Amino acid sequence: MELAALEARWAGHQPRPQGNGGEFAVLVPLVRRKEGLSLLFEVRAASLHQQPGEVCFPGGRMEPGESPVDCALRETWEELGIPASRVRVIAPMDFLVHQSGFLLHPVLAEVEEEALSGLCLGPAEVAEVFLVPVDWFLDHPPARYLCRMIPQLPEDFPYARIGFPQGYPWRKGKAEVPIYDWPDHPVWGITGRIVSQLLEQS
Repeated sequence: MELAALEARWAGHQPRPQGNGGEFAVLVPLVRRKEGLSLLFEVRAASLHQQPGEVCFPGGRMEPGESPVDCALRETWEELGIPASRVRVIAPMDFLVHQSGFLLHPVLAEVEEEALSGLCLGPAEVAEVFLVPVDWFLDHPPARYLCRMIPQLPEDFPYARIGFPQGYPWRKGKAEVPIYDWPDHPVWGITGRIVSQLLEQS
């Protein structure tokens, strides 16, 4: 192979994680109410194949050429009927690399309280929405659990061919699972991690 061919292949390349299983974005919606600042959450529809009934933020898979902000605003409109004109984007938060290979981009934003009176939930995706005061999260720290990821290789993996006939000490992965015990709707997993990161940076 010629060097020119490799240069042409990599010219202008934008680095991304190897094995990327897709990119997603969610809106992290803050709402200012007379009761105080709150976070808006969704409950996923029971008919969904993945994570039915779980608590989440509005969001979904990024389309080709779409930025995380554009995706989060589009999904919020599609799922909740809140137009971008009623949302003030504050800042992108740190993105998450999920152990299964996808990237998740949280976008912190303020949603006008008046927009909640005109919610139009997409029934195929959203069962209900609810608000939790930010102060409640501050007063009720999450229980945190460490999930260890143990590599499982096929029994016929050729250790001898790579110079380790006795086996290889593969590094184990880990993921933190925070759980906030909001009544009837625990906020946990990736959504809990986003909430935790938001408050730790406050």
